[in-house]
Amino acid sequence: MKRNGILNSDISKVLSDMGHTDRICVGDCGLPIPDETKRIDLALRFGQPSFMEVLKEVVKDMKVEKIILADEIKEQNPDQLKAILALFEDPQTGSCPETEFVCHAELKKLTKDCKAVIRSGETTPYSNIILQSGCIF
Repeated sequence: MKRNGILNSDISKVLSDMGHTDRICVGDCGLPIPDETKRIDLALRFGQPSFMEVLKEVVKDMKVEKIILADEIKEQNPDQLKAILALFEDPQTGSCPETEFVCHAELKKLTKDCKAVIRSGETTPYSNIILQSGCIF
């Protein structure tokens, strides 16, 4: 039995199988997930678990070199954007991983190439992120 880290076996397996530049998505409960992409559904009810709860745990177990967000989050959900950027900010340097903004329609298309989409119970708009794996050595 695991002593720490993510207990969800599906998430743990996907993260263990990822290589450099592979991608995974954490999304809100409304994000459409392509049939060919693995769905890891954590949603229990509206708002639970939150997008940030899920994202924080995934990031603890993953080296992230790039994040992709919907451009619409800047106007439609600035508080969530602020929380996301604060999570990724290096406290020593103040820098973040490379951050790319694409239109929401493009972000949805990009989920097709993700190893998995983790569905949270989040109900705030544009609470979706694609994480690109970095190299740990």
